[in-house]
Amino acid sequence: MNKSVWIKWLQEGSMSIPVALLTQYRQLKLSEKEFVLLLQVRLFIEKGNDFPTPTELSSCMTIEVSECIEILRSLIQRGFIEIKDGNNPDGIRYERYSLEPLWEKLFHLMVMQEKQSEKSLLKQEETDLYTCFEKEFGRPLSPFECETLAMWMDDDRHDPIIIKAALREAVISGKLNFRYIDRILFEWKKNGIRTIEQAKSYGRKFRQNHSLLKTKPDSSNHQSNSVPFYNWLEQ
Repeated sequence: MNKSVWIKWLQEGSMSIPVALLTQYRQLKLSEKEFVLLLQVRLFIEKGNDFPTPTELSSCMTIEVSECIEILRSLIQRGFIEIKDGNNPDGIRYERYSLEPLWEKLFHLMVMQEKQSEKSLLKQEETDLYTCFEKEFGRPLSPFECETLAMWMDDDRHDPIIIKAALREAVISGKLNFRYIDRILFEWKKNGIRTIEQAKSYGRKFRQNHSLLKTKPDSSNHQSNSVPFYNWLEQ
């Protein structure tokens, strides 16, 4: 290899391609030709040419100048490229390409995908919640029970994880009914319990208070049978 050619290649530098653009250009409804043309525009901009001609762009690709013009026109009309006015140090106005619209579209796409992912996750958690209840009750839930579950999530804003925790508490207590579970959720909400960690802490405090009560002497001198408190969160 010729040394001077190798040095020239090194001096050309490199251009990083955002992974998000590389993996999401199809979701942006960009074809491969449009995608490569956008990269070429970016490369020219990075090299100091803010407004490359269709001839310059097509010379770096496998498309004719006429096709390059059509692709550029389409990208501008669809809001991927914007032509802006600029001023050089001498005050002479000129036009330049801007890829800001492309990055904005990519940003909004990523935000939308994130919201859809969160919505799908929440939907799956809700489905798992109904399945969990039907498994513990050993039967399909009635319309009223389904409505109650929906109310806990939509109106009372209980996290599905917390509702599962209350269900498990009811199972351990041997009081498997919606009224008892609703009471647990009410008490937890009243005490500001919204996470599993807070529920664990609340359970520890409850056990400590319960232990203190058991150590007090019975004034009637009759020994009563105490029912132990089981905190499933500690299992």
